[in-house]
Amino acid sequence: MRMLNLHSLMFILCIALSGVTSAAALITVPGYEGTAVGISCSYDTGYESYEKYLCRNDCGNNDVLVTTTERKKNRYSIDDDKEKHVFTANISGLTLTDAGKYWCGVTRNGKDIYTEVKLLVGKDSCCDQSTRLQSYEDSSVDLSCPYEQKDQNNVKYICRGNQPSTCLQQALITSNNKQKGPFSLADNEVSRKFTVTITSLTQKDSGPYLCGVRRHPGLDVFTAVSLEVNEWCCVESTELSAIVGRPLSIQCPYPPQHRDNRKFLCKGDHRKNCTDVMIQSRFSLQYNFSSSSFSVMITEVKAEDAGTYWCGSDSQWRVGNYTKIHLSLDFSQQTILPSPVGSKTTSIPDRNVKDAAHVPSVGIILPTVGVIVLLILLISVVLIYKYKCRRAQGTKVIEKRNQTKVEEMIDVAEIYENHDAAACSKQGTSKQHSPYHQDDDVYQNFSAEDIYCNESYIKAKR
Repeated sequence: MRMLNLHSLMFILCIALSGVTSAAALITVPGYEGTAVGISCSYDTGYESYEKYLCRNDCGNNDVLVTTTERKKNRYSIDDDKEKHVFTANISGLTLTDAGKYWCGVTRNGKDIYTEVKLLVGKDSCCDQSTRLQSYEDSSVDLSCPYEQKDQNNVKYICRGNQPSTCLQQALITSNNKQKGPFSLADNEVSRKFTVTITSLTQKDSGPYLCGVRRHPGLDVFTAVSLEVNEWCCVESTELSAIVGRPLSIQCPYPPQHRDNRKFLCKGDHRKNCTDVMIQSRFSLQYNFSSSSFSVMITEVKAEDAGTYWCGSDSQWRVGNYTKIHLSLDFSQQTILPSPVGSKTTSIPDRNVKDAAHVPSVGIILPTVGVIVLLILLISVVLIYKYKCRRAQGTKVIEKRNQTKVEEMIDVAEIYENHDAAACSKQGTSKQHSPYHQDDDVYQNFSAEDIYCNESYIKAKR
């Protein structure tokens, strides 16, 4: 008993020598590396005008970090709220070596008033291990967070990222408010786990999360979860190529649990704007229950069929082993007309649905060329026939003209013969009747040409 009293007297003596004469309850302040922390200490009424300070270790003269007289020194600053009777000392740029014992002091004549402070500094990153989860768009996921027995009544929360220093301030949901938008929190005290459910997931929800348990005083406890949200159909994606005008078969697997569901094939860039194409007569569906799949047959592929398709087996579009199909058109076997000499040939590349619709079909080009060739042949036959008819008519005209000329020449010859006979007769008469010899001269004045003209005149009059 005497030994106990002796130790107590020695402790009181040490306090007196250090200038600190009274103590209050211990204050525990948590902080994180690289951040700032505030240490708040209260005092009684009547000490508003007294100097306040923050010191470390035994609070000797060299241990004083900052006072209200200078207000700021290096990484330390201090503010005094005289109305609330609370002064706050701030430490910025915390390091792990800043952890330890501090004192809040109030200077007064005689013996100072002090309050002990325990500063905890933790790393502002978490954690070495993380639980990995995967889910899909528009579905939900449960994030399970364990905790210790002593934290059963403490506040639980969850935040995005991996920084403990800001997690509580940026909490998505806490156990004080168990429903907030797509987030809900349920605490199972028996299994000592709280579960956060996230609904209507999107790919933006992917990333790290921290499950936090509030510990006061002290540093909060965290567990890490990594969530990956995949594209809804991410199970399988298929690339298909088809030729316009030919048939095509599309294979579509489906989850076994969708065996009795209505199967369909729809078209669209995203399943949310997908249009069922099975209403078209060119599309037909065939089942293969043994392989948990169905096939869609397109009897004749058209240019507008290019695009993205989805094999569906659930009208509610719940997550399953669906297939996303990209269908492109192949124009490599399309007939190309020969180009004129000196001209350039332009090839037709693969196009999407809109461009492919403008490409002419081989079934249209060939009949058109045939009609043009038949027209050219028909026109050539008509021209040749007309040419032969005109030539035959010209030959007949020439023959008639030649016949007419021959007849005219015969008539002229007869005239000349008559003229010679007449001349001979005249000569005989002139020898017998020489007195009339001058009549012979008169007749000789007429030429053969004059006689021919007269003969023609006589025939005309006849």
